[in-house]
Amino acid sequence: MSAGKTTNSKGQAWFCSTGLPSDVVVDVDGMIFHLHKFPLMAKSRKLQELITAQEANFTCNVADNRTNSEQNEDEEIQEENETVKIEFSDFPGGSKAFEMAAKFSYAVKIELSSSNVASLRCAGEVLEMTEEYGENNLISKTERFFSQTVLQSLRDSIITLKSCEHLMPLAEHVGFIERCIDSISSKVSVMDPSLLGSPANDTTPRKMANIGAGGNWWLDELNLLNPVLFKRLIMVMKGKTLNQQIIETCLLRYAKKHISGINRITRKPQVSCKPSEIDQKPLLETIVTNLPEQTYSRSSTAVKIFFGMLRSANILNASDDCKSTLENKIGSQFEQATLDDLLMPSYSYLSETLYDVDCVQRILAQFLIGVEDRPEALTIVGKLIDGYLSEIALDANLTPEKFCELAVALPEQARVYDDGLYRSVDVFIKAHQWISEADREKVSGVLDCRKLTLEACTHAAQNERLPLRAVVQVLYFEQLQLRHAIAGTLMTDDVVPSESERSPGKRRELVEHDEMVVEGDEVTWRAAVRENQVLRLGMDSMRTRVHELERECTTMKKAIEKIDRVGPTGWRGSITKKFGCAFKTQVCDSHEPTVVETRKVRIQRTHHRYS
Repeated sequence: MSAGKTTNSKGQAWFCSTGLPSDVVVDVDGMIFHLHKFPLMAKSRKLQELITAQEANFTCNVADNRTNSEQNEDEEIQEENETVKIEFSDFPGGSKAFEMAAKFSYAVKIELSSSNVASLRCAGEVLEMTEEYGENNLISKTERFFSQTVLQSLRDSIITLKSCEHLMPLAEHVGFIERCIDSISSKVSVMDPSLLGSPANDTTPRKMANIGAGGNWWLDELNLLNPVLFKRLIMVMKGKTLNQQIIETCLLRYAKKHISGINRITRKPQVSCKPSEIDQKPLLETIVTNLPEQTYSRSSTAVKIFFGMLRSANILNASDDCKSTLENKIGSQFEQATLDDLLMPSYSYLSETLYDVDCVQRILAQFLIGVEDRPEALTIVGKLIDGYLSEIALDANLTPEKFCELAVALPEQARVYDDGLYRSVDVFIKAHQWISEADREKVSGVLDCRKLTLEACTHAAQNERLPLRAVVQVLYFEQLQLRHAIAGTLMTDDVVPSESERSPGKRRELVEHDEMVVEGDEVTWRAAVRENQVLRLGMDSMRTRVHELERECTTMKKAIEKIDRVGPTGWRGSITKKFGCAFKTQVCDSHEPTVVETRKVRIQRTHHRYS
């Protein structure tokens, strides 16, 4: 018996056209298949047993119940009663897999692929379509395709592993899951981590089939695995001593896709179904636990993912070890963070602040542990913390002690200027107008007035919210800056105070001087304001004159360059011949030492004029 050339589906029923009436009806998850006994019994031991058993039961029942009056029943009714009915519930791969297995029994050619080979292998296992029962049977055919095709390709191995999710535990029993995981981990282990996201060096057809045109497509494919299979894959990859950077990349990409809260702002709809809150907590802890001890993904994107995982850990009330690991990961590359990353809401009932300030303090402390050899990173973090202080300063529940604690946590060299810190202090005092004068002085005391620019000093000197002591200190150091500038020792606002001026002894001397000035009451303050105004006028006049000199120098330089183009036989030769001497043209440049010396003389004269 052979299958006909045409098969069709009619609603929830499937018919096979062979020219003969069907004598077997198989119900697979609601789909009714009208088939024939002999093709099925020739390939499937399970169907042969079920059909034989039903026929035996039917024969016994007919023999026991038949009476003389029933012996003349219509033959059509007898044939209908003899139809074998079989039902499969939870068939591996569903009705589609059974349909392909049925076609295979009718010797109809079926197309194997990486997406259906696992379901057909499990179907053959259920139907017992073994080589012992029938030559070149379904199990041997699928095993051969799996070994020779699927396991040779990284992409096919991942696709087949993904298809096994709904075939558990049978896919585990036939060994497909274990073999797919071994194949994936083995192929990934030979990859160069530097090629992630880059074109592969080897462009041969087999290499391109296994690795693909880009180096990171397989990471996106792994993101489609469910947490159970993904965890098993990661454990095997770690057991093979795989490159730790690859493992970290896999974990971060999987977390970004499956952990809620990592992508807080996105315009793309989330088409994937994320695990429930109950499942997300163990998934998050599993990902964090398997992260390599050393951090390899050093980028702003990686830090953003770590911050997202930390937010989720706080929401899901993950373990303290999980949170601590994430904080350490962020702290090791804190300079890659942004202000938006730091603004994490506080989910603790013990804290009244809007943002989780304690968490940022712990991350900063972790960053400062190994920052000695990274001065640039320290400066970046200094600006980041000043911006963060300006944001949290608006929180009415933020205490002066907490503000000061975070402000002074940075070492002195983290801030080239204290302008950003001054802005934070001003915002805090403005938002906390009810605090005492002692708290105002405590908050303003975090400033180093020597590190304020002239613009910041000018604003602070007129800031009525600052305590008088702080204003007098600002005026004093502003006066020093103006005097030094006019004297020519400070030519621009970009000059940083020398290390000697920042020494503890020098700072104590200046503080003692400030205290003496404060004792002079407001008279001293007003006198300092007036003197600073006069000094500013002199400074402005000096700057205007310097700009004029620079313009004159530029004009002279262009004129001399134009004359030089005449050539050696031009005006220079004639002048040499006429006066009997030779000289070298000197171009006036505002950056030449001679001009600087002249400028210093003019500045000193201006200083004498206002002194």
